[in-house]
Amino acid sequence: MPPVASLEDPANADRRTFVLDTNVLLYDPGAINVFKDNDLVIPITVIEEIDRFKKDLNDTGRNARQISRLLDKLRREGSLSQGVLLPGGGLLRVNMAPADMTLPPGFGERSNDNLILLTCLALAQDKSHGAVILVTRDTNMRLKADALSLLAEDYEHAHISFDESYSGAVEWEVPESVVDRAYRDGAVELDDERLNMALPHQFVSLRAAGQPRKTALTRWIQSEGRLRMVGRHKDGVWGIFARNKEQLFALELLLDDDIKLVTLDGIAGTGKTLLALACGLRKVADDQTFRRLVVSRPIFPLGRDIGFLPGDIGEKLNPWMKPIFDNLDLLMGGQRDEAEQRRRNGGQPSYQTLIDQRMLEVEPLTYIRGRSLPAQYLLVDEAQNLTPHEVKTVITRAGEGTKIVLTGDPYQIDNPYVDATSNGLTYVIERFKAESIAGHITLRKGERSELAELAAGLL
Repeated sequence: MPPVASLEDPANADRRTFVLDTNVLLYDPGAINVFKDNDLVIPITVIEEIDRFKKDLNDTGRNARQISRLLDKLRREGSLSQGVLLPGGGLLRVNMAPADMTLPPGFGERSNDNLILLTCLALAQDKSHGAVILVTRDTNMRLKADALSLLAEDYEHAHISFDESYSGAVEWEVPESVVDRAYRDGAVELDDERLNMALPHQFVSLRAAGQPRKTALTRWIQSEGRLRMVGRHKDGVWGIFARNKEQLFALELLLDDDIKLVTLDGIAGTGKTLLALACGLRKVADDQTFRRLVVSRPIFPLGRDIGFLPGDIGEKLNPWMKPIFDNLDLLMGGQRDEAEQRRRNGGQPSYQTLIDQRMLEVEPLTYIRGRSLPAQYLLVDEAQNLTPHEVKTVITRAGEGTKIVLTGDPYQIDNPYVDATSNGLTYVIERFKAESIAGHITLRKGERSELAELAAGLL
């Protein structure tokens, strides 16, 4: 094998050198392959930090093991200390911070973060590396790099270009005759250039020109090439009635068996979880379209964790699943009657019968890896706390005939490793919005209570 050029080669002076922080590789082990033909440096401190995570039995541990295997494979192709050629054309090198270099006063002891900064500083002082850029998901690391006059960037590959204007619904002004035809025929074919930009199952509110109160709520059915009227659902679903048009749109998606993936986002109190549960109960208990309603959510505490919980697995999970149980109690008999329901059921909650009949299953996402879920209605609540990899793991569990519903608020995140543009819910909305088997709607109006809606807007 011909010798691989070194990073110090003057011929590479105009190329950029990216230094990867530990959090980048733990978030995305494939990060070493996304920088095209630029050079990469992984400080030895990063390797040591990754080694500490390898035994963790979670996604971080899995990613640590994966990046270790990738680097070991590259080691067999050449010397990591001299530089190994990457598929994209760049060179990857493992580097050590110079022992005789120190950071300016104020940076404290030689912590791992500071050792990574020292590595960047040494590379930047060696002009043969061109522009040296630290890539880190740690905001404070970027601030400290800036204090040292080092270039630093977030790992942009972790963020999706999020189209905030896409809510799943638009409003168009049309001639009055179009609205009349929609009501008369239940659907309308429209010769309108705006339909060229419409996405599958996007909702279109048709407003009559000159008569703003005259409207027709429709859904674009791309396969039929027409706008179909949205059902009114006047009988409600398990006692739940739509209180605004967005909730009506959500019911339309949730009750359509041809739509296999539904995403609902919106602020707290807009009814995302309640609507999804109500439709799931109808589809499982009444229509028997699905074998089982599986409800799950990632486990992230709000505020300081209270430590280990006593009891068996059911008792340990109860605090985490309490928001789901509250909604189930409401659907199964009303929270005001909960005490009476428990008395009649021998102290058991009203939904216990569904659990005993294996029609309802409530569990954390911790146990979903490796499962196959055919003909089931899977609801994942608080999906904004998932990473794109985790949400991929969830959706790929879907077997034949399964419907998956993801709910959450992209701006109310408890997971410290994702944000509004890199969480799993946002990722799915953007990637699936043009797919014919997926539908999305943003719920905007809070319906939990007047106080809850006011708090969501003011606080």
